[in-house]
Amino acid sequence: MNRSLIPTAARSAIAGFALTLVAFGGMQLNAQAFSRHDSNAPVQFDADDISVEDRQNRVVLIGGVNVTQAGLRVRSQRMLVDYSDQGDLSISRITATGGVNVTRGNETARGDVAVYDLERRLITMAGNVELRRNGDTLSGGRLTIDLTSGRASVDGKGASSGENSSGRVTGTFTVSQKAGGGAADSDQEQ
Repeated sequence: MNRSLIPTAARSAIAGFALTLVAFGGMQLNAQAFSRHDSNAPVQFDADDISVEDRQNRVVLIGGVNVTQAGLRVRSQRMLVDYSDQGDLSISRITATGGVNVTRGNETARGDVAVYDLERRLITMAGNVELRRNGDTLSGGRLTIDLTSGRASVDGKGASSGENSSGRVTGTFTVSQKAGGGAADSDQEQ
């Protein structure tokens, strides 16, 4: 087929669709998210109710829970904060349940459950997950965010039993609008 007969907009759409097929073929899509986060920064928290379970080395936070660390904010209805007590208290893991929202700047991740492993610098979310940045959205069953590399991976696994999930990843990506290049202009190209 003669490439010059295909309008520029159509060529862009075909290329985008081909990239989407490649990305979704493995039912996993990777993106950059939450990069350059300082997971060694102090962790601040507030909740309606906080109880310390010293023998289990954990803190239970219930009701409108907010945890912040260096611009990263985690909100949910309940969190378990596991820590080690070897001379000083050191948080090792935060498990959040009940409408979990993780935000930093213009990036937002949502899910039913999230585990923030501070030692491995990983956030893993499961159940109805959604990752948003600006106008771009990825949705699936499980989301893993590597805070060291900023790499986020969404896949169709991890769907909860009550979730109506096809086991596929879906998404919407915005397309930059070029000045003066509308659809009518594209059709006139030869």
